[in-house]
Amino acid sequence: MIPSKEEMTAALKARQGAEVQERFSAATVAVCGLGGLGSNIAVSLARAGIGKLILIDFDRVDVTNLHRQQYKACQTGEYKTEALTENLREIAPYVELEAHTVRVTESSAPELLQEADIICEAFDNAECKAMLVNTVLEKMPQKYLVAASGMAGFGSPNSIKTRRIAPRFYLCGDGVSDVGDGIGLVSSRVMLCAAHQAHTVLRILTNKLDT
Repeated sequence: MIPSKEEMTAALKARQGAEVQERFSAATVAVCGLGGLGSNIAVSLARAGIGKLILIDFDRVDVTNLHRQQYKACQTGEYKTEALTENLREIAPYVELEAHTVRVTESSAPELLQEADIICEAFDNAECKAMLVNTVLEKMPQKYLVAASGMAGFGSPNSIKTRRIAPRFYLCGDGVSDVGDGIGLVSSRVMLCAAHQAHTVLRILTNKLDT
């Protein structure tokens, strides 16, 4: 039996506080890229009670994704936007979801992200990462941006950190490891970085920011 919206909201308020939960419920967060980072970010934010998630990705679920991304084996071949929407509906049935099965570009980003209070960059391509970061900083400076750099391999989990780069720009990761160096993406370390990004979103919304 699925709990009612009132029951789930009451449970979140009991755990996180009524004032905090009201802020979470009123927030809109965009997740750009729904792979190892983005799918884990979205799950964490949905569980926290974020009111609306904007999910953006053009790709489909592949068998090589299953070890680190929040998809099921039976969803292989589905668009990630559709598969993750289905999974989030099971996890947090009352979160508002807006899915866009498109590739984010410099020209399309402002319209796709206009409603977001906070934008999470979760791409696995360095050029796409740079494009989104530059676009947000230049064209949407009023929005918060939480990006990632460096999470590959079997390095120490303690090297994954969150740094404040600018007043509204946070960067999570070790800043060093790169899949292009032949180091694989390991589920646990990718999830650590995604957790840093999701937690940074929650800290922004609760005004618990590092200065």
